[in-house]
Amino acid sequence: MKSLAVLIVALSAFAQDRVNPDSLIVQDFEKRVAGYVSLQKSLAKGLPSTKPTDEPQIILDRQRDLAGRIRAARRQARQGAIFSPEISKEFHRLLGFAREGQNDAHIKKSLERAEPVFLRLHVNDAYPAGIPLQSTPPTILMNLPLLPPDLEYRIAGHALVLRDATANIVVDLIPDALP
Repeated sequence: MKSLAVLIVALSAFAQDRVNPDSLIVQDFEKRVAGYVSLQKSLAKGLPSTKPTDEPQIILDRQRDLAGRIRAARRQARQGAIFSPEISKEFHRLLGFAREGQNDAHIKKSLERAEPVFLRLHVNDAYPAGIPLQSTPPTILMNLPLLPPDLEYRIAGHALVLRDATANIVVDLIPDALP
């Protein structure tokens, strides 16, 4: 029995040495995203529900109130709060995979067809109401970690933006993610 325990400990140590460091970085990103979503959900308590309504002002008021609460709770948040330097480096690598071969031309065409968005965004900024939300090409999305329903990736100029769609707020961004 004692030899079995020693074997399990040895195998566990061996497995830890063999962990893919890139997967640990993605796990860190997912943990940061989960922390943000948990904060957002706790701050949404007490606000009017998101039931369907014919009154757009009710939706806009809730969005504004939630964004205000998030800004207050994350007033110290800066670029890199979610996209740490290590995570940004990994996203650059993943975006490089997305742009390999003919995919690069398809991505460029997709971004050219959409109305280009060149904004200078910052963490906790509201995404401007009059500016289109440029879609993120599927080839890029397939290479990035999945996000919870309230969050989305957006492209603004050369930046990859992590946007809270419920609060219409910039959670974080990588300014030079795309050439």
